[in-house]
Amino acid sequence: MTDQINNLSDKELAELIANASKQLEHKRGSKKREVLSQIRELAASIGIQVEITEGGTRPSRAGSKVAIKYRDSANPKNAWTGRGMKPRWLKNLLDAGRSIEEFLI
Repeated sequence: MTDQINNLSDKELAELIANASKQLEHKRGSKKREVLSQIRELAASIGIQVEITEGGTRPSRAGSKVAIKYRDSANPKNAWTGRGMKPRWLKNLLDAGRSIEEFLI
């Protein structure tokens, strides 16, 4: 089979991959329907009603913007939310003897 695949052109190989992908999805869908049917039958045999919902990816939480709490008046681009490690610009200014309260907004 490997020799046959090696002899295919790019176009033929792309078609083969597309057809194989479609066939795989079809088989997975058939198997899924079969298993769901078995689950429903089994549940019905013991008097349980089952509602099966499609599982999907859980929606991710979008990170919310955090307000800036500290800003360097000499350079407004230097800003910090107060979360995480102190930025280098703030550390340098604090080491130089300035107070963090000076940068509070």
